[in-house]
Amino acid sequence: MKTDTVTLDDVDQGLVHALQIDGRAPLRLIGQALGVSENTVARRYRRLRTAGILRVVGTLNGASLGYNAWSIRLQCTPDAATAIAKALAARPDTSYVYLLSGGTEISCSVQTSTADESEALLLHKLPRTSRVTAVSAHLLLGSYALPNNWAGPARLTPDQAALLTPPPAEATDVSLEPADRPLFDLLSRDGRASHTELAAATGWSESTVRRRLTVLRQSRVLTFLVDIPPAALGFRAEARLWMAVHPSRLTVVASAMADHPEVSLVAQTTGPTNLLAAVNCRDSLDLARYLNERIASLDAIRTIETAPVIRTVKRAGALLPLARDDGGVQPERVGEMPARRGRARGGGRS
Repeated sequence: MKTDTVTLDDVDQGLVHALQIDGRAPLRLIGQALGVSENTVARRYRRLRTAGILRVVGTLNGASLGYNAWSIRLQCTPDAATAIAKALAARPDTSYVYLLSGGTEISCSVQTSTADESEALLLHKLPRTSRVTAVSAHLLLGSYALPNNWAGPARLTPDQAALLTPPPAEATDVSLEPADRPLFDLLSRDGRASHTELAAATGWSESTVRRRLTVLRQSRVLTFLVDIPPAALGFRAEARLWMAVHPSRLTVVASAMADHPEVSLVAQTTGPTNLLAAVNCRDSLDLARYLNERIASLDAIRTIETAPVIRTVKRAGALLPLARDDGGVQPERVGEMPARRGRARGGGRS
């Protein structure tokens, strides 16, 4: 279902903000914060989730385990961009897969646990077809804003938010075990899956599931994100910005942008540009104002490249078997893309 077929009222938007604060907050507690009944919250959540508008997903926070986070850019031939984007989205290690600009560029995020895994992904798995004409990879070196603290969904008062805010996480050492895989797999599809469902998926008892969830959340290894199109909240112009910032002012610029309500991600990166940002604006005119006024006032930014998001193929969570709009063609695997003569070129734009 398209985003513009569902209108979010004040209760719906309060629910989104509540889930942003704690994706697994009890519906009773959310109702108390919003001043409505638990049944009302349950109906609203089911309605939005069934419409494909709202989902809570559990994700691995690789930073807490020392993983590397990458932003990948691929230049493709026009006839292949959609298929390649869907193939990337089908991978379990990708998130935030977008078609950009004129539909010939793909942007996605990847976490890798080791240098060998990074090399295998970046050098062998991605550019496996001549339809990919250029690939560039940018290691994220620092984060100042993240998707789950984007100010766009904010609707609750500080007192309402305080009712839902979980206790501070504790710095504890946790290592992932193979037995955790089914837990993360289910949570990546439904972050509000019940303890009963999680127990069935893992083969653990419900008490074991509760304890493991507590440990993973307290150690920040497991985090819950609200998966919602910004357009559902009235932000219909998304863009990615790649900026070259004077090194001595990089932290100042990044910190300033993190306070902009339009920004959902800003991070230092490697590559010809050294700062990446994701911005969400009301419309194209709002985006132009943001660039010409807010960004232009940061004079340490020497160059900027703006790429509008044309289509979102994947956000934070795993792909779900929803109705397809491509005539029934399933995504191909990246390593199985049909190749034409010629070889992919590396070293594309940053």
